[in-house]
Amino acid sequence: MSGRVVHFEIPYDDGDRARSFYKEAFDWDIVQMPEMGGYTLVTTGPTGEEGPTEPGFIDGGMLQRGDSPAPGPIVVVDVESIDVALERIGELGGATLQGKLPVGDMGFSDYVRDPEGNVVGLWESAR
Repeated sequence: MSGRVVHFEIPYDDGDRARSFYKEAFDWDIVQMPEMGGYTLVTTGPTGEEGPTEPGFIDGGMLQRGDSPAPGPIVVVDVESIDVALERIGELGGATLQGKLPVGDMGFSDYVRDPEGNVVGLWESAR
């Protein structure tokens, strides 16, 4: 279903410090992904091949603050089509920040700025 928050991203200045903090503070599983430009995958609860295995939580990631489109955390929303969502977001006063990009064979991502200046991620699963 479209419109659900499905992911989060937390920017950092010091990756080791941030990974250690979230691991120790919340017991999250943290996996560095050098093949993804240093992106760090974050698992916040029981997860299988398709993602979380019980309701009530989402997984996320961490990235270098300079690589993030926002200085603070970002929520990522599932959409049926990024192209359609971008058109509607533009009509409502939002703006596209990067343009639709493939994420391996999993799907596509983009970032938008809402009329209040907040950055929101978009996710479109591969078909």
